Formats: sequence, C-alpha cells, structure tokens
Amino acid sequence: MRLLKPRLATEYYELSGTFVYVLISFCLPKDMFTGLIEELGNVLGINVTSKGTQLQIGAPHIAKKIRTGDSVAVNGCCLTLSAHRGEELIFDLLEETLDRTNLKTLRRDSPVNLERSLPANGRFGGHFVQGHVDCAARILAFEQSGGEHRLEVELPAEFAHYVASKGSIAVNGISLTVAKVLFERFVVWIIPHTKRHTNLDYAEVGDSLNIEFDILAKYVERMLSRHVPQR
Repeated sequence: MRLLKPRLATEYYELSGTFVYVLISFCLPKDMFTGLIEELGNVLGINVTSKGTQLQIGAPHIAKKIRTGDSVAVNGCCLTLSAHRGEELIFDLLEETLDRTNLKTLRRDSPVNLERSLPANGRFGGHFVQGHVDCAARILAFEQSGGEHRLEVELPAEFAHYVASKGSIAVNGISLTVAKVLFERFVVWIIPHTKRHTNLDYAEVGDSLNIEFDILAKYVERMLSRHVPQR
C-alpha cells in the first residue's frame, strides 16, 4: 500500500493497482481523538444501580476545560460527560461498553487515560482515533530494553488483518506504531515519556488493554469488499 498525494484529511491509496479514494473528511464522526493522552485521571467510584452504571473520575486538569455533554476518551473509549462537579467527571456506561472494554475491570483509584475530543481547529498529532474500542486484549509480555519497554499484546484472529507493521493502533487510547506482527499477537515499543504519562506505567502481564484498530484499514476493507471480485 502506497500513500499518494496526502492533502488535509483526504487521502489517496493505491492497493494492487486499484485506486481507492477515501473521503475521510466526510466519513469521520464529529467526535474524534488523536491518541495523545491529556491527563492521567483516577477512578473515584463506580456506582451500579437498577438504572445502570456510573463511572466517577477525578481529573483536575481537563475538568477546567470541559462541559456536560462533551465527549472524552477514557482508556480509549468515547464517553459522554453526563455530569460535572468541580474536578469530578461522571459518565454513564452502557452494557455494550462494559462487555467490550476494560472499563469493567476498573476499581477505585484505578488510573485512566483521558483525552478530550479534537476541536475543529485543534492540532492533529497522533492518528485518527474514533473512541470505538474493537476489543480488550491481554498483555502477554512487558519488558524493559534499555530506556524503552517492549509491549506484546494478544491479537484476536478476527482482527489480525487490520494490523500491519509500522501501521497505527490505539492501545488504551494511546496512539502507537506497530513494531512487529506475530501469530496472534503484536508488538509495540513504549518510550519513557509515554509510559510515565499514561496508565501503562502501572500495567502488568495479564492486564487487559482496550484496542482500536486503524479506521483507514476498515474503510479500505469495506470499499474493496464491494468492488474487488471475490475468488
């Protein structure tokens, strides 16, 4: 796959001689993220009632810049702020969200990665992240090598075709570059700054991470499935 003529949010791709014109600017939802974590918040409480589940998070930094109804990525999962009291953010969680993500494993004082949705005039620094988590996957290995850490994460077979070496992937909402794709797993390298300023600083083997695969791969798959003859 070779990127041709990148221009703003519209990108052209050439794949096996077939040109795919991806209109990213028209396809993207209004709430987008970049995978650059703004703040490491902490869970203040999780309330489960007959009406549903509420997640309370302490976030003194972004709490000053947010309003009820705004979107926030929590560990990479796009949530709508339902209430806002001082430095406390409150979100309502759907059953689908709990089933698909690692938010169901959160406990009081759990650290969570937070990022506000990208404003129209915001600086784009990572890659397009929707906040739609595809799956939660276990950490298989997390080892220091020099000043960096090698993170190996399981890769469910049904999503493997979305992952490519040097491609983008969101892990707990963090925009990372895939270093290597192995059988049923992938590897990313974590620099000291990323580890220190995200909840990867607390991650251990066996922990569950939220994974969102690159939206561009999904669009290309969708478009090719309609136009490329099936063998």
